[in-house]
Amino acid sequence: MVDSQYFLPNDIGISALDCTEAFRLLSPREKLYAHYLSRSAWYGGLAVLLQTSPESASIFVLLQRLFRKQPAAQLESMATAAGLSPEEYQAFLVYAAGLYANMGNYKSFGDTKFIPNLPQEKLKALVWQSQAFQDSPSEMEALWDSCSTLLFSLEDQQKQLGLGDKGVTTYFSGNCCLEDAELAQKFLDSKNLSAYNTRLFKNKSEGKASYEVRLASAVQKDCAVDGEGETRCGRYDFEDCVFTVSRGDYAYLMKKVSENLEKAKDHAANENQKRMLQEYAQSFTFGSIEAHKEGSRFWIKDKGPIVESYIGFIESYRDPFGSRGEFEGFVAVVNKAMSERFAKLVSSAEVLLPELPWPKDFEKDRFLLPDFTSLDVLTFAGSGIPAGINIPNYDDIRQSEGFKNVSLGNVLAVAYATEKDKLTFLDEEDKDMYIKWKGPSFEVQVGLHELLGHGSGKLFVQDEKGTFNFEQDNVRNPETGEQITTWYKGNETWDSKFSTISCSYEECRAECVGLYLCLNKHVLSIFGHEDEDAKEVVYINWLNMVRAGLLGLEFFTPESKSWRQAHMQARFVILRVLLEAGEGLVTLKESTGKDGRPDALITLDRSKVHTVGKVAIERFLCKLQVIKSTADVEGGRALYEGYSAVSDTGSHNFLRLRETVLLRKEARKMFVQANTRVKGESVELVEYEGSAAGLIRSFTERFADDAEEVEAHLLELNKRDAPCWC
Repeated sequence: MVDSQYFLPNDIGISALDCTEAFRLLSPREKLYAHYLSRSAWYGGLAVLLQTSPESASIFVLLQRLFRKQPAAQLESMATAAGLSPEEYQAFLVYAAGLYANMGNYKSFGDTKFIPNLPQEKLKALVWQSQAFQDSPSEMEALWDSCSTLLFSLEDQQKQLGLGDKGVTTYFSGNCCLEDAELAQKFLDSKNLSAYNTRLFKNKSEGKASYEVRLASAVQKDCAVDGEGETRCGRYDFEDCVFTVSRGDYAYLMKKVSENLEKAKDHAANENQKRMLQEYAQSFTFGSIEAHKEGSRFWIKDKGPIVESYIGFIESYRDPFGSRGEFEGFVAVVNKAMSERFAKLVSSAEVLLPELPWPKDFEKDRFLLPDFTSLDVLTFAGSGIPAGINIPNYDDIRQSEGFKNVSLGNVLAVAYATEKDKLTFLDEEDKDMYIKWKGPSFEVQVGLHELLGHGSGKLFVQDEKGTFNFEQDNVRNPETGEQITTWYKGNETWDSKFSTISCSYEECRAECVGLYLCLNKHVLSIFGHEDEDAKEVVYINWLNMVRAGLLGLEFFTPESKSWRQAHMQARFVILRVLLEAGEGLVTLKESTGKDGRPDALITLDRSKVHTVGKVAIERFLCKLQVIKSTADVEGGRALYEGYSAVSDTGSHNFLRLRETVLLRKEARKMFVQANTRVKGESVELVEYEGSAAGLIRSFTERFADDAEEVEAHLLELNKRDAPCWC
């Protein structure tokens, strides 16, 4: 029997993202704008297959060829003939849906591999029975041979994403380790090059270690190209090694991204959108993060658009070093009623920021009022869909020019709906309250987390000219009372300095801001919660956080003592902080369930949230910000890794509790997204049922016009790098 954490259950939740009404209300021009942006996002999203694992792209093509020839309902008769039971065929459909939803065979939330929950020989028999195999037997056999071993393999290193012997990654060649990643980061910093759109490949040249830093771009020439200006490509000697900066990663896909951005530009609503798309296209054509940053500046200036979008190599959660971005692109329509609440929160931001528990010197000199809108997602291409986003991630732009926040309303509506019998680790009374108030409380938390969590706090920087952005002689560390002795220098950023802990640490800081400020009555009234209702929202928000901390243990790997999911690590850290606060604030007890299996119960004393809880979060949050502001990497690692430790000693046996969490875990929901199709002068929305078959069909129809070309290029890109993973 395979451990259940490595396959997706047949009854996994699959929901359609509803955007019918939002799309209907768009003008014909807005629909065309949204359509071409969506096409750009979907093509770029295919790069995630190549960013995830050596086998993901081949598995994707195998599935596309099977289901393009025969939809799920038709293929079922082939499955029966191949000897699959109905349960085994459903397991195959769920696996296929999971690969599409995660854009690879590793879970986007947790980075754990998942395999089909049926015997390998039965899946092979189904492939051999299929129409795709009958039409092209040699091609299908070659495709199966190229990926079938890794498709089912659960060798220790292949169970999770990671660098070196800790897991699988395609951000680095297979011979890279942490020291290589650190050296490459030093090189990139020295050349003022961002790692966001790069991968690193190591080999030997003239007896020296040689590294290729490959930029994602449509252009494959490494010399300067017309329209680019100065190129960064070339060969460099650095610390007794050779670095070559080249381009052309995902070249075919980046070309398709740029082409569709140019088409979208013809339907843009204003000059900011046109300039934004022009810079994005430049970025994906030449591999220029500077162009993407320039596009992001125009994006920030594009206030309150009807159709909102963002695209690029954005979040660095899945790079084991924490610097390289995974491709994502979204297109969404503004929900005006919900956005009004967030606008009120934005207008209150300057009043709320001084409430945060750090001295004003540690806060941005000026809070640039951002857009904060609630959106109904039309398209979200990438490995997963979040509940909220705060972007861009470029520190220099966020500090001095601003950012935007979005809350994804139609995602929130279905992602966090909970059935009582599936609620774990809470007592019965809390379960009823949780179901009633989880949605409203999470909306408050997301708003605070994105706007005042990620949007707050200052980084102390000394630029290349030696100028400080803070009063070096006067500012004191509130933890020690001493002068500031560390800061960011030159091209150093939060990600490059704090690398492997940067993502989770920042998520923890933002979550703490949400917990802290949700105690503020004014905040609660903005979201329409007063009196007793406001108290329930606070209670469930804090209860949800400590329960999430316990659930987070699923994403810890004892063998490597590593965390696989930034947000869940952050929530476990918060649980540890609140347990440490004592005085009965949080109680966590192991027990035996009604089914006779190990269980646990977590409770929160609501009478102590505003006292014991607030003081604990206040102190911890101040420490987090001071360390971040002052670039105190050593202090940050000691603090954060200390609270992240999972052991079987101390007041709670967290390793044993992890087994209980795994025993009772519920699989994360998957989403089915619509397609758009140009028909004459108009654009139609094509929707699908919320099922595994519906999710599969949405993908086979997504690339219907050029499926063979797309699949051939994916296989070619995959084949080129295959020797690098050995």
